[in-house]
Amino acid sequence: MDRFESMSAFVAVAEAGGFSAASRALGMPLATISRKVAELEEALGAQLLVRSNKSVSLTDIGREYFESSRRLLEDLAEIERGASGAYSTPKGLLVVSAPVALGRLHLSPILIDFLRAYPEIDVELRLSDRYADLFEDRIDVALRVGELADSSMIAVRAGEVRRVVCASPAYLARMPGPSHPRDLAQHDCITMVPLENAKEWSFKIGNRFEKFFLHSRLVVTTAETAADAAVAGLGVTRLFCYQVASAIMEKRLQLLLRKFEAEPAPVQFVYPGGRRIPQKLRAFLDYVQPRLKSRLVFET
Repeated sequence: MDRFESMSAFVAVAEAGGFSAASRALGMPLATISRKVAELEEALGAQLLVRSNKSVSLTDIGREYFESSRRLLEDLAEIERGASGAYSTPKGLLVVSAPVALGRLHLSPILIDFLRAYPEIDVELRLSDRYADLFEDRIDVALRVGELADSSMIAVRAGEVRRVVCASPAYLARMPGPSHPRDLAQHDCITMVPLENAKEWSFKIGNRFEKFFLHSRLVVTTAETAADAAVAGLGVTRLFCYQVASAIMEKRLQLLLRKFEAEPAPVQFVYPGGRRIPQKLRAFLDYVQPRLKSRLVFET
């Protein structure tokens, strides 16, 4: 058994979601693909795939083996390109994850220029306010706000942002703005889950943080919806500064409780550690990180 051929066949099946699709992608007979994966499972003494009539899925062991195999094959491709003199030309598909507003307002414009600069790199940009699992969702690099919790990941800092509390002039004309976080219990609040608690917000009181109960008049799952509701005068919301910067500059929203704001949160590109960084990812970070950092230097 050729271990690398079998590994390549397995990775192709996992990525394509089936043997037939993998056969077409590799230009290899279906029977050959099936045999190579079966030989690999036999050599490992473990089941990597759960087969059904219409599709396949990874077992827990298969998922771990898939990620390791994919990284190994990418590293091998990098080595071969270096040996052939093609190492200076980054190429391939790069899957990038980012929060919706941050990705749309600041990352997307840079990506357009990046793709012009690197014509052999393709990018799949996934915008979501959910923290995606880089391994499970097969993401090469994620743009995230907040401290890095997983020590197996590498983080490249690209700036910082603050959470701000705000409301519209129309709402504040009806209801005097809060002078202390405890006053929020008497206000209509617009909260965003799952990134924040719908029942309480934490604020910096002196040198420590305290939680304050609030009344969520509206609970949403996207920052854009929360900002729109606040602009419409529904109530008080708390979002990252970049999510409401334009509304504040245009005076459609006013900042509140400034002296109780927490320290700025880091904005970071995160990718798996413990491996050679692919040339396409290195090119992405070198190009995008300084440009994003310059865009995030603003105050609301």
